[in-house]
Amino acid sequence: MFAYIVRRILMAIPILIGVNFITFSLFFMVNTPDDMARSQLGAKQTTPEMIQAWKVDHGYDKPLFVNTDAEGLHILSETLFVQQSLKLFVFDFGQSDAGRQISADIYERMWPSLSIALPTFFIGLITTIALALLIVLFRGTVLDTAAMVVAVAIMSISGLFYIIAGQVLFSKIWHWVPISGYENGWDGVKFLILPVLIGVFAGLGAGVRWYRSIFLEEINKEYIRTARAKGLSEIKVLFSHVLQNGLLPILTGVVVVIPSLFMGSLIMESFFGIPGLGSYTIDAINAQDFSIVKAMVFLGSVLYIVGLILTDISYTFFDPRVKLT
Repeated sequence: MFAYIVRRILMAIPILIGVNFITFSLFFMVNTPDDMARSQLGAKQTTPEMIQAWKVDHGYDKPLFVNTDAEGLHILSETLFVQQSLKLFVFDFGQSDAGRQISADIYERMWPSLSIALPTFFIGLITTIALALLIVLFRGTVLDTAAMVVAVAIMSISGLFYIIAGQVLFSKIWHWVPISGYENGWDGVKFLILPVLIGVFAGLGAGVRWYRSIFLEEINKEYIRTARAKGLSEIKVLFSHVLQNGLLPILTGVVVVIPSLFMGSLIMESFFGIPGLGSYTIDAINAQDFSIVKAMVFLGSVLYIVGLILTDISYTFFDPRVKLT
């Protein structure tokens, strides 16, 4: 297994280089270092000398990918791409273009993101699996058809609608919870209830349909017919056999998502004023702060790759037939 993990980590390096290359290309297609300098310095006090000094201080005075003024390997190494990418691979995110320590910002903002993402994920997972099992119990009936119609309807409506409708109903009209904001500790729970409920509800449609299809595939197999022939009740068959044997595909979707929960929700955090990593990324894009943007994209890619590796490893614990070679 150790050799497999090392090989997967080595395979991740060219992927991360490619992600970085695309990030640099796309960002500098729509932004120039001069625009970034003006954004950071402020429109009223920018002179050409100040812009050039800012670019030199932040390393944006170098060519993007190829330095035609250099020789040998310096043609590639004396570039914005190489010099700003290398530190990312040792998780040295440096300072933002505004002068703040990015690692400190990430540590501070990951807790608000996790305070929404973790309850949304676990409550949503338990709810969708329970509903999917209940629908499978009534498969082929009117209840099954009605549940699928509702699931498709939930999927078809934009998440923005649920956010706005939830804020209007539960905050503006009924005054049950605050419309937005954030506090640390238990006093902040009142700010998390609405975004968590909306996050769970918005994911119900797709989740229920996916888990239902997994359970329906299992329920027609031979071992299920054998279990019924032994006299087990349908509920015991569902929870003891179908759910247990459906864990492997469920695991695929669950483990790979867990590391990415750390990155927060861009839309949810922005609408509810949660100072997490999602709003941190949005603010950085609006401020043209490339140092933060590239750090967050790189971190998100690393977490996704870690999720895939964890998924493969978890297979070996749940299915002894799976061998990592």
